Amino acid sequence: MEEGVVNEILQGPLRDVFDSKQLITDISGSGNNWAVGYKVFGSLYQEQILEKLRKSAEHCDCLQCFFIIHSMGGGTGSGLGTFLLKLLEDEFPEVYRFVTSVYPSGEDDVITSPYNSILAMKELNEHADCVLPIDNQSLFDIISKIDLMVNSGKLGTTIKPKSLVTSSAEAVKKWHQRPFDAMNNIVANLLLNLTSSARFEGSLNMDLNEISMNLVPFPQLHYLVSSLTPLYTLADVNIPTRRLDQMFSDAFSKDHQLIRADPKHSLYLACALMVRGNVQVSDLRRNIERLKPSLQFVSWNQEGWKTSLCSVPPVGHSHSLLALANNTCVKPTFMELKERFMRLYKKKAHLHHYLQIEGMEESGFMEAVSSLSGLIEEYNQLDATKSMPVEDFPRLSIAV
Repeated sequence: MEEGVVNEILQGPLRDVFDSKQLITDISGSGNNWAVGYKVFGSLYQEQILEKLRKSAEHCDCLQCFFIIHSMGGGTGSGLGTFLLKLLEDEFPEVYRFVTSVYPSGEDDVITSPYNSILAMKELNEHADCVLPIDNQSLFDIISKIDLMVNSGKLGTTIKPKSLVTSSAEAVKKWHQRPFDAMNNIVANLLLNLTSSARFEGSLNMDLNEISMNLVPFPQLHYLVSSLTPLYTLADVNIPTRRLDQMFSDAFSKDHQLIRADPKHSLYLACALMVRGNVQVSDLRRNIERLKPSLQFVSWNQEGWKTSLCSVPPVGHSHSLLALANNTCVKPTFMELKERFMRLYKKKAHLHHYLQIEGMEESGFMEAVSSLSGLIEEYNQLDATKSMPVEDFPRLSIAV
């Protein structure tokens, strides 16, 4: 919401990407307080937001979904971001709501981030169709790995001096600090791959609403773990292309996940593979068959794969793969968040900052943590079925 931050973008190299008439700002942000973002800015700007949403929606021939991209740790992203989610559900109930949520790392500099994240999680549980959780720490680790490859000169890697991956300014030196541009670029690439079917031709295109339809078997379990390969997403990192089969293996390794998780050792409810480039359906099938024995799917959805092929690869690459997994490996992220929340809440630390906002009551905190506990319990119940044998149902035999 900070005017200064938005104005910086409008004066920078991305100024032509945004329609300045569609931007909404205030003088200041939410002061790392979910209640300010949700209760204060929400009610203050509700009509303005709706007016701009309607104006955008009117330009669409076929409105498929809304993307909300927000941070969970601060006040505006968590508060106004989830207020917007409820607003969209009320105003456009038939249109899917995809949320890309950036979760704070354990070392983040916002002391109240566990409060903000858990209050926001309740809204995500209730009003989102699909959530792609992304972990700041994972993004930082990925960029550090690229940094290591660049600096060690492995694979003849070269890098343009003022590219996005180098965080714009003397970045190779600064990468060990917070390389926000490069981290954001990984997320941008995720969204580019996610929407590629809507933008380019392909032999097996996937509508965005098919993702939710096929990957979300139960309303609350709509958190999808994303992994990207290649991770060196910008054309200016000249790393030789991974072999196709290796790319599929990479997508299931924990090093390529955008949250700290290991899906291979957890339970899959369903999985989507979105491939770009010159790849055939036979390549997809071969790799699924190759990987299947090492992955554990729920007993009632052993064939829970959704695939798409888009013929146009990302710039500078011959092919790429985005994997979206509905997998119980998200549970540790939520458990850790709950632990951090409880450490503050037991002492009632910083609570008064929230309770002084009109409409904010302490019961809201308990409802939020109870909602998260319910979600964790659903994942626990699924994990408990991991060792159960898969029933081999007899196929229907048709008499000829």
